[in-house]
Amino acid sequence: MWYLEIFLVFLSLIMFCRSIREKNGIPTNWPIVGMLPALLINIHRIHAFVIELLDKCHLTFHFKGPWFTNMDMLATLDPINVHHVMSKNFGNYPKGEKFHEMLDVLGDGVVNTDGLVWQYHRKMAHAFLGHQKFYHFMVKKTWDKVENGLIPLLNHICDHEIIVDLQDLFTRLTFDTICCIIMNQDPKALSIDFPSNPASKALDEAEAVIFHRYVVPTFVWKFQRWLNVGKEKKYKEAWEILDSFIYKCIEAKREELSKEGICQDGDEISNNDLLSLYIEEDENQKTPIGTRGDKFLRDTILNNLLAGRDTTSTTLSWLFYLLSKNPNVVSKIRKELDSVMLTRENFKEENSKLVYLHASLCETLRLYPPVAFEAKAPIEHDVLPSGHHVNPNMQIIFDTYAMGRMKSIWGEDCCEFRPERWISEQGKLQHEPSYKFFSFNAGPRTCLGKNMAFTQMKVVAATVIRNYDMQVVEDHLVVPDLSIILHMKYGFKVKMMRVHCD
Repeated sequence: MWYLEIFLVFLSLIMFCRSIREKNGIPTNWPIVGMLPALLINIHRIHAFVIELLDKCHLTFHFKGPWFTNMDMLATLDPINVHHVMSKNFGNYPKGEKFHEMLDVLGDGVVNTDGLVWQYHRKMAHAFLGHQKFYHFMVKKTWDKVENGLIPLLNHICDHEIIVDLQDLFTRLTFDTICCIIMNQDPKALSIDFPSNPASKALDEAEAVIFHRYVVPTFVWKFQRWLNVGKEKKYKEAWEILDSFIYKCIEAKREELSKEGICQDGDEISNNDLLSLYIEEDENQKTPIGTRGDKFLRDTILNNLLAGRDTTSTTLSWLFYLLSKNPNVVSKIRKELDSVMLTRENFKEENSKLVYLHASLCETLRLYPPVAFEAKAPIEHDVLPSGHHVNPNMQIIFDTYAMGRMKSIWGEDCCEFRPERWISEQGKLQHEPSYKFFSFNAGPRTCLGKNMAFTQMKVVAATVIRNYDMQVVEDHLVVPDLSIILHMKYGFKVKMMRVHCD
């Protein structure tokens, strides 16, 4: 019968396309739906899928989405392309309207803007983060949280032999710390009873939905948003929770600043936080026209919360996962720490001596970059150094996770955790260009919080490694989650023990 014949023809077409895909490893470009089926079939293993694909395609692959969906993407890991897009021809590759819409919860913060507003954020961040007064404020708040929060909690965990999710613990630690640094307010998420924190959970939810927006056609998630169902309903709820938390913090800070005089905290002034600085700029009408008021402050705070909580906690989590598999690295870090008298008072001077610890963090960032991918959209047609043509209807995707696992970029041992690759023969830290080591972005958008992140991670990592041993719970599965941040899907469950000095 005719419909059986049609079915057999269709089945034959599927089998033919599947045989081609299996033969050359390249997704089939189907009529109408493009390569979307291959993406959806491999979504559960997206990181491995991208690595396999870009390795076969010499670091660059043109993904063709369904017809009329504006979903064409050029995925590239080629350092010469990264350098071209992020530096040499930077002006042609803004974040773009599509990116801004996908990350609309971030509003007009530095992560999500271009042009005048982005330039203003960069100017403010450069002036603020590079100031000595802020550095001392940041170091003080970090040490305070480690000494008064992290150490007592870890001692309690050791004494009661509690199995702890180290990823959750580090997330609580960095959430408290970044809130103290940004707003001088401590939500106390890091405590013995592990209290639920709606704002922190809402941030996780929003990140997961943003990733979902990237892998489905735009009309799908926009239709879900219009209906207020599924993931988009969760996204809206998360947005409301974040707004409630941040606006309350802004209100509290305004009340604090309106009081007569400034409270002293030792030799530190209480309004050295980022929010106080932005409020002062806002009141003096120095912020860009059209960006003033609490909405702009809210966007600024949320962007910094995202960057300050997730990048640091995620890197620390993966560092200790890698250390659990490489006890020889732990021994080398401890030997280095034994030669350095590290305290809050001398941290700035002694920090530069932590070469092997710094190298271990760089190696962690290479293998497990917190921000799994970066997206760009050209304004005008361009030809990349690799010879690939791009146009305004195409997104360019840099997969930082896959980039660290390319033999053509990092050598045959690219999948090994080897901090020594970051240390020169003279025992100094070895620099790698940002278009190769892309964890802190590159070009004009290079992360200005890089030194702050390393400072916080070293304080935490040095404290934990020096004072505690760790044992991963047997059969606990550790794999990356599907999100814009490279969280561990099932956390990182461990047993902690105090280190006994001989």
